[in-house]
Amino acid sequence: MSSDTPVIGHWIDGAPHASTSGRTAPVFNPATGAETARVALADEAEIAAALASAERGFAEWSTWSIAKRQGVLFAFRELLNARRGELAAIITAEHGKVLSDAMGEILRGQEVVELATGFPHLIKGAYSENASTGIDVYSLKQPLGVVGIISPFNFPAMVPMWFFPVAIAAGNAVVLKPSEKDPSAALWLAELWAEAGLPAGVFTVLQGDKQAVDGLLHSDIVQSISFVGSTPIAQYIYETASRTGKRVQALGGAKNHMLVLPDADLDLVADQAVNAGFGAAGERCMAVSVVLAVEPVADELIAKITERIATLRVGDGAGDGTGEPDMGPLISAEHRAKVSGYVDIAEADGARIVVDGRGLTVDGREDGFFFGPTLIDDIPTDSRAYTEEIFGPVLSVVRVETFQEGVDLINSGRFGNGTAIFTNDGGAARRFQHEVQVGMIGINVPIPVPVAYHSFGGWKASLFGDAKAYGVHGFDFFTREKAVTSRWLDPATHGGIDLGFPQNR
Repeated sequence: MSSDTPVIGHWIDGAPHASTSGRTAPVFNPATGAETARVALADEAEIAAALASAERGFAEWSTWSIAKRQGVLFAFRELLNARRGELAAIITAEHGKVLSDAMGEILRGQEVVELATGFPHLIKGAYSENASTGIDVYSLKQPLGVVGIISPFNFPAMVPMWFFPVAIAAGNAVVLKPSEKDPSAALWLAELWAEAGLPAGVFTVLQGDKQAVDGLLHSDIVQSISFVGSTPIAQYIYETASRTGKRVQALGGAKNHMLVLPDADLDLVADQAVNAGFGAAGERCMAVSVVLAVEPVADELIAKITERIATLRVGDGAGDGTGEPDMGPLISAEHRAKVSGYVDIAEADGARIVVDGRGLTVDGREDGFFFGPTLIDDIPTDSRAYTEEIFGPVLSVVRVETFQEGVDLINSGRFGNGTAIFTNDGGAARRFQHEVQVGMIGINVPIPVPVAYHSFGGWKASLFGDAKAYGVHGFDFFTREKAVTSRWLDPATHGGIDLGFPQNR
């Protein structure tokens, strides 16, 4: 590491915090392959300092009135609206996605900020007067305390924003552990919170690797863990954190299917399959990775998708002076090799590679981590390239004979995140939404990510824990309820203070 290479540190106690751990990891610009910075990897002392600061922040923030907390939420919202272009540029520089994708990510996260500004309505308790003679029963919703968020590389702003606006609005203090691959967005958000008036310690950024993750999982201070990532890690997070009594929402991987019925508009399907399969370079848990084509539509659909792939431009997400490309690079050279390996597996298992993205280079960016859009036909359903999450721009086609065969194939998989059906038959769509075993369903919508006032989360191996993300689920997750049963004796019959009521003589 050059002495000139910047080191990205933590955000602790309301200010940047330089690391003294001596451990760092590289941060790359995926479009150029160049190392642009190092990120600090926290040690035990830094983990303890972050948690102690969050504990102090919670002690103050939880006493603030609803009106004062709401004012800070609105200030953050306005600052994010005004300056989101800065954040988009940071995301593109470290993740690689095109600027419009980065801006879209921020806007989806901003939806949750908008929801959180209305939190007074969502943390109200309930009241039952005279539940029994002279007895009232009511409930209070109170914050958990210090909560941990562990976020993935693919959405360095949106995924944290699925959780922290709700957690902070409800009165908690947040410790965010971002991905070490793109750590700077979290620090930018921390600075914005400070500018919005959030007290020191209420939003903490702890950079690090597994040591930082385990520090959150095993801490007695941390009351809950929110996580998005691969299924094996989600399962580890859930099992480890729940053993220590924490609440857990751990969102895992996916293998999302698009079922195409013969009556569907194939031009619409082809457009949406390309957008859903190759947008964000396929690095999203809601990407469509399998098209189930109910025959006889497969050949025509493959031809239409192939035509559209030919028009896609892959390049530096920041642009090159000739306009923004359609797709940027993958996050790292290692991940590119992993994606390429899955295409190798599919080919070895007898699939036909219709469009091959392996070995793609971009002029002027020959060292970037690029992988081209890839289309695979006739992939066997027992191939690892079919059963496992690839997390790259690889779209596979599986031919089925009937609607029911398609539904059964979806339901036989271990994941249950999202799925879509394309049809003009309302009866088929209605049957699909009832029979398919996933958490999020699109009807002629390829990526059915719910709006903020609903909740995000899958079924089966796509979700572990107590609650989905954001929406009503989110506020329930970040608060705990007290039920109070109260009886006050009537002073007219049981003594007590003189209320000074007028008397009729």
